[in-house]
Amino acid sequence: MKASDLFVRCLENEGVQYIFGIPGEENTDLIDSLIGSNIEFVVVHHEQAAAFMADVYGRLTGKPGVCLATLGPGATNLITGIGDAFLDHAPVVAITGQAGLERIHKESHQYVDIIGVFEEITKWNQQIRVPHTIPEIIRKAFKTAVLEKPGAVHIELPEDIAMMDTKGEPLPVSPLPISSPAKEELKKAAEIINKAKRPIILAGNGVIRDGATESLRRFAEEKNIPVVNTFMAKGVLPSNHPLTLYTVGMQAKDYVLCGFDLADVIITVGYDFVEYLPKYWNDEAKNPIVHIDSLPAEVDAYYPLASELVGNVKEGLESLQSLIDRKELWPKLKELKSQLDDKLHADDQASGSPIKPQRIIADLKKAEKGEAIIISDVGAHKLWVARMYQPEKPNHTIISNGWASMGIAVPGAIAAKLAHPDKPVFAITGDGGFLMNGVEIATAKRLGLAIIIIIFYDSKFGLIEWKQLNKFNRTNDIAFTDPNFLEFARSFGVKGIKVTHSDELLPALEEAMKEKDIVLIDVDVDYSENVKLSKTLGDYICKL
Repeated sequence: MKASDLFVRCLENEGVQYIFGIPGEENTDLIDSLIGSNIEFVVVHHEQAAAFMADVYGRLTGKPGVCLATLGPGATNLITGIGDAFLDHAPVVAITGQAGLERIHKESHQYVDIIGVFEEITKWNQQIRVPHTIPEIIRKAFKTAVLEKPGAVHIELPEDIAMMDTKGEPLPVSPLPISSPAKEELKKAAEIINKAKRPIILAGNGVIRDGATESLRRFAEEKNIPVVNTFMAKGVLPSNHPLTLYTVGMQAKDYVLCGFDLADVIITVGYDFVEYLPKYWNDEAKNPIVHIDSLPAEVDAYYPLASELVGNVKEGLESLQSLIDRKELWPKLKELKSQLDDKLHADDQASGSPIKPQRIIADLKKAEKGEAIIISDVGAHKLWVARMYQPEKPNHTIISNGWASMGIAVPGAIAAKLAHPDKPVFAITGDGGFLMNGVEIATAKRLGLAIIIIIFYDSKFGLIEWKQLNKFNRTNDIAFTDPNFLEFARSFGVKGIKVTHSDELLPALEEAMKEKDIVLIDVDVDYSENVKLSKTLGDYICKL
C-alpha cells in the first residue's frame, strides 16, 4: 500500500474523528488517502485556527486533537496553537508535510527545518524517514500526547515518503499505566494534614485531566476542607457549594487569597505552575505544601514542600482520604465566603450604557443556566471571565492560560461544538481577538454548527490599555478601527445583534440560545471598570 494510506489507517486505529487543517501541495497524498476514511477533514481558513481547534478538542475530550498543515508557512502558522497546547497541557498531534528528503540538505523552495522550529513547543517531534516506521511513530505520538503531563507532539511526513509503497499494520492501542503515591509518603502527608487546623485545597488543571473531580469533591466534603481553583480548574465544585472559595489567578492580591492567608497548610491537587505561580498565593513561603500530582513538583522558593504524593491524582486523593481526620469548619470560613459573594456579585444588576463587564458575565450566567461550554479569548474580558464567571461543571470553561494567546475563542468554539454537539457553546472574545480568527465563522457555517459569539466591543486592545494605565497612567497605540460586526456577520449569512444598553443584553442572549444557527452579539463594554478593579486589588486587606 502507499505510505499515506498506512498513515491514515493508523490514525483511524487511534480513534481520530476529525483532522483540522488546510490542504497543500506537500500533504496532498495524505489528503487523498482520507477519501473513504471515517475521519472528517475540517478545512479551515488559517492554520493557527486549526491548531486552536485541535487544542480545545483535546482539552474537552482527553483525546489528542489532530491538526494538519503543509510545509513552510503552513507549518509555522500552527505554532501559536501548538504553543498553547504545550503550555496548557492539552493533548494534540500536529502533522505537517515537508519537501522530499532529496532536497532538505540544501537551500530549497519553502524548506526550513520545521523539526527544529517545533522542538521547544512539543513533547516529542519526529520526521518520518522510512515508511515502514509509520505505525510505531504514530502510536508513540498519540501515547506521548496523552501521557501526563499531556501536550503537543509533531509528526513530519515528507512528500516523497508519503508516496512510497510499504507494508505494515497499525499497532494495538494499549491503556495508559496508572501509578499510585508511595505508602510512606501518604502517611507523611496524612500526619501533616491531621495536625493542621486550617488546611486549604488549591485545585488545578490536573484534577480535570485525571478525571478526579468527583474524588476531589468527596475528599473536600468528607474532610471539611475548603477549595480554591485555578482558571483552568473552574467547575471542580459548583458555584453554590459551601466549600468553594472560587477562583485564583489574578497577578495581584484578590479577595479569595484571604483563604490562603488564613490557612496553615496548602494541599495542591493537580496544580501546574504555569497556571498561577506560587509567589502570587504564598508570597512569604510560610505555608507548607502537600503536593498531589502526576509528576514531582517544580522547584520554587515559594513552594516549600512538606510532602509530595506523586501518581495519578484520583488515586492519590482516594488513597489519602481514609487517612485524614474530618476537620472542624474554619470559624471564619462562612464570613469569608459571604465577603467573596458580596464582591463577586456587587455589580450583577449594574445598569447603563456602555455595559459593565460584571453585568455581561452575570447575564451570561443567567442565560446559559450552567449548561454551556464557554471558550474565552484573551484580552481584558478574559480576566473578568476568569474572576467572575463560575461554572457549575468541570471542563466547561476553556481559557488560554499558560500561553495566553489571542484568537482562540471562535476556532475553539467550533471544536467544542464538534466535541459536544448537544451543549450550547459560547465564544467570549474582545474585538481584537475576534478579528484574528473571526473568519472561521465561515467554517462553522459550512459545518452547520450553532455557536454564540459575544464580542466585548471597545475598539482598543483593552488589556494593554489596562496595563499601561496601571503602570504609566497614560496609554499609547492601543486603538484600532473595527468593521461593522453586524454587517460582517451578515456577509456570512449569520445573525448579528447589537447591544448598547444593559437592559438589552439578557434578552439578546436568550434569543441567541433559541437559535439553531450561529449568532454574533456585539456588546458595548465599559472598560473603565478595569482600573477600578486594579485599585481595589491594590488596596486589598484581609479583614477577617
